[in-house]
Amino acid sequence: MTRTSTITAVADTTAEIPLPTVQDAGAATAGTGPVRVGAFLLSAQFPGQTHGEALDRTVRAAVAAEQAGLDSVWLAEHHFVPYGVCPNAATLAALLLGRTRRIGVGTAVSVLSTAHPVALGEQAALLHLTSGGRFTLGVGRGGPWIDLDVFGSGVDAFEGGFPERLDLLLRWLRGSRVGAAGPQFSFPEVAVVPRATEPPRRPDLGAWLGLDRRTGVLRFPRQRQDADGPADEHLTTAGRPAAGPPVVVACTSPGGVRTAAERGLPMLLGMHSGDEDKLHMLELYRSAWLAAGRGEEQLRRISRRHVAAGVAQVDDRTSAARATLLRAMPGWFEFGLGAHRTVDGRERRMRDPRQYTELLCDLHAVGTPRQCADRLLATAERTGIRRFALLAEGSGDREATLHNIARLGSEVLPQLS
Repeated sequence: MTRTSTITAVADTTAEIPLPTVQDAGAATAGTGPVRVGAFLLSAQFPGQTHGEALDRTVRAAVAAEQAGLDSVWLAEHHFVPYGVCPNAATLAALLLGRTRRIGVGTAVSVLSTAHPVALGEQAALLHLTSGGRFTLGVGRGGPWIDLDVFGSGVDAFEGGFPERLDLLLRWLRGSRVGAAGPQFSFPEVAVVPRATEPPRRPDLGAWLGLDRRTGVLRFPRQRQDADGPADEHLTTAGRPAAGPPVVVACTSPGGVRTAAERGLPMLLGMHSGDEDKLHMLELYRSAWLAAGRGEEQLRRISRRHVAAGVAQVDDRTSAARATLLRAMPGWFEFGLGAHRTVDGRERRMRDPRQYTELLCDLHAVGTPRQCADRLLATAERTGIRRFALLAEGSGDREATLHNIARLGSEVLPQLS
């Protein structure tokens, strides 16, 4: 059986969806509350750039996102390809948590097929406890890439090993002593150190108020509250606050949706998904949730934590915003995704880079500030998803990326209230 690349496998099923108005949008299915916007940073190496330039843009963009008042930044990890030059999202998250004070930092995603769940759990606990609870762990199974050979986990870890790896990770994040006796991992019980279930240290009052310690200047506060409590509160399937860092699962298939729902974890949906695809995934999630014997009220509360990845490019004219992405992103897709090697020589097909860029422009917040806000509000109203991780570096240029993030904060966010 042949496999396609991740981008093709999902994008080929996505129809072009016209921009609905907020008034025409359907009833929300996943919850209510304010729309929360984060920046999705892939550390993309565009043609002609060095690895250091790509990483520098990511670090500066994360700091700019906090200054702009965005809710979060989300970091991707890849190996051996210029599509993204960050090989460990949790490591980069540690740096950015140290460079910022209020913004949430998450991985989108840490790939469990090539990582030991205990090692990743230790990293997540460390970041959770030392950042005041600002870290979110996003996990996924990745793709059938050569990474599986290089790191020794093998193709079985990708094909069928994700549930066992996820369960071990969750037991580590929620327990005090953990052992394993599965086909992939078998070891005697050991103590969990550091323990993610301990309450994280909260920042001092000045930091909560957004005061810079050195200057006393009031910075943009992070959006922290909604109708049902703290924005980053992680909930159990019973609707109670859960200890440890929040965990989200990247879902690109029905099997992934079931895996997330059965464990009571929210989904991270890819930027290839339009509103119809999101609604389909939400319905699959609901079915799997109810089949597990859980109730509607708990589902509503957990569903408030779903995150949708997308693209954002703000300009004075829609044509200018689209032109910026169409100049840069096709070359990046061809340069970056074309470098992927499969683990066993299986066939892979890549979508036409320009057509895929045009699709992303059609689906997401690309245009004037008002159009970007309308696009996000329409998706939120139609699907109920109110958390977004938006790719802001589509221009490929550092200064243009920082300017784009600043406009998201100053011109789009105020229209999302």
